[in-house]
Amino acid sequence: MYNGQQPIFILKEGTTRTSGKTAQSNNIAAAKAVADAVRSTLGPKGMDKMLVDSMGDVVITNDGATILKEMDIEHPAAKMIIEIAKTQEQHCFDGTTSAVVIAGELLKRSEDLVEQNVHPTVICEGFRLASDKAIELIDSHAIDVDELMLEEVAKTALTGKSAGAVKEFLAKISVSAVLAVAQESGDEVIVDLDDIKIEKKQGGSIKDSTLVDGIILDKERVHSGMPKSLSDAKIALINSPIEVKKTEVDAKIQITDPNMLAEFLDEEESYLKGLVDKIHNQGSNVVICQKGIDDLAQHYMAKLGIFAIRRAKKSDMEALSKATGGSIVTNVDDLSADDLGIAAKVEERKIGDSDMVFITGCPEAKSVSVLLRGGTEHVVDEIRRAFDDAVGVVAVAHEDGAVLTGGGSVLSAISRDLRSYADGIGGREQMAIEAFAGALEVIPRTLAENAGLDPVNTIIDLRKSHSEGNSTYGVNVYDGGVVDMSKSKVYEPSRVVEQAVQSASETAVMILRIDDVISSKGGPSPEGGDFDGFDM
Repeated sequence: MYNGQQPIFILKEGTTRTSGKTAQSNNIAAAKAVADAVRSTLGPKGMDKMLVDSMGDVVITNDGATILKEMDIEHPAAKMIIEIAKTQEQHCFDGTTSAVVIAGELLKRSEDLVEQNVHPTVICEGFRLASDKAIELIDSHAIDVDELMLEEVAKTALTGKSAGAVKEFLAKISVSAVLAVAQESGDEVIVDLDDIKIEKKQGGSIKDSTLVDGIILDKERVHSGMPKSLSDAKIALINSPIEVKKTEVDAKIQITDPNMLAEFLDEEESYLKGLVDKIHNQGSNVVICQKGIDDLAQHYMAKLGIFAIRRAKKSDMEALSKATGGSIVTNVDDLSADDLGIAAKVEERKIGDSDMVFITGCPEAKSVSVLLRGGTEHVVDEIRRAFDDAVGVVAVAHEDGAVLTGGGSVLSAISRDLRSYADGIGGREQMAIEAFAGALEVIPRTLAENAGLDPVNTIIDLRKSHSEGNSTYGVNVYDGGVVDMSKSKVYEPSRVVEQAVQSASETAVMILRIDDVISSKGGPSPEGGDFDGFDM
């Protein structure tokens, strides 16, 4: 009651509102819970997560982006943390767990500052200054990249995943694939990862995986009478059905005489034969059709020794066009010899329990394919995720031409430099910059924890090495202590670290600035003293 009057209700019945420090602490608790969920997966000694969805489908992975995507998270602040992982995956292909863990640590340290009566806007300003300085410092640690270093970048991305045992083998494939599709535009190198087609097939070992200078299609020839293998292939890429055209409006054909029916069928037959002859007369011996191929047309093609595939995916057609140099034709009548693609060999092979078509030996291939193998479905899926990361980071490193040493070495060096930088900044922002510097050390500390090492001793050893000018020293997760990462050949693209630091600080600032959470009826309620976690 207010001055004897009835209270005024502004919000709808059932709406909950949390404000002030309670809202901040709830949001921070939610963000920390998400970071803690993926923290144990970080590094070469990180563990995997098994995620079971409502349909009972199982995903086993230690890829941060996949874990967070598969979780059924309700809390709005926790969802903001997941956005970091999505952005990191889209732009850098790796470093998703690092970005989320840094964001969680920034919020944890900012909570301590809020309890010391440092205003959130002051913390935000300090974080912004620290983030800008950190990006500058990252650039100063960058190393120019060469082809051998690209392999080391791929190995670093594969280490700690299921594919870690064969990382040398997969690293070579990923580098070869990226270099095959990389195109120079002036001083820039552009890598379009859509030009690397990845097919996976269970059965066999990981070492049965291959790189093909052409395209692999998860299809089989349409007729058993067609040749299984063809050399010196001239490929017609057709986007229209090789069938009798149907009228666009409803039409009835009235037949009053048996001879008319025979003529009608003969006309259909000659039309289909004419289509096949047109294709054959242009010199084509392979047909890849995006639509259907009539049974009779298949028979005529088989008689002429043409190898045909039907209902190819649009993405496969575009990849084939790039790989073979052929043009996709919408109408068979328009097909000419100039539209045909070229490949040294087209072959149907049995892979696992199904047939696949290999189109290889493309002279000017601007598109390549990788066939990944593995013992079980779950193994192949995880190999695919690891390989995607490896190809992605190699492409990023090749485009940027710059890498950093890994193992937490660069973040430790930046942390040390930021503490020196904080001393020259006046006001309470100095405390926020020091908190930011401390938060960056969460990566080497987590690497040590996940390897079963003493995190305190590791951080002390790391700080001592860096104070002696060894800025490339990082955590040795195999033997303990610290080691020179450039000698151990542990590298990661500079873009990965830059994006992780930037997106983590931006998200932490955004969450810190929230002091009021209004939740409508039926929505997830962030109210309550403790964060209950998330549904999985």
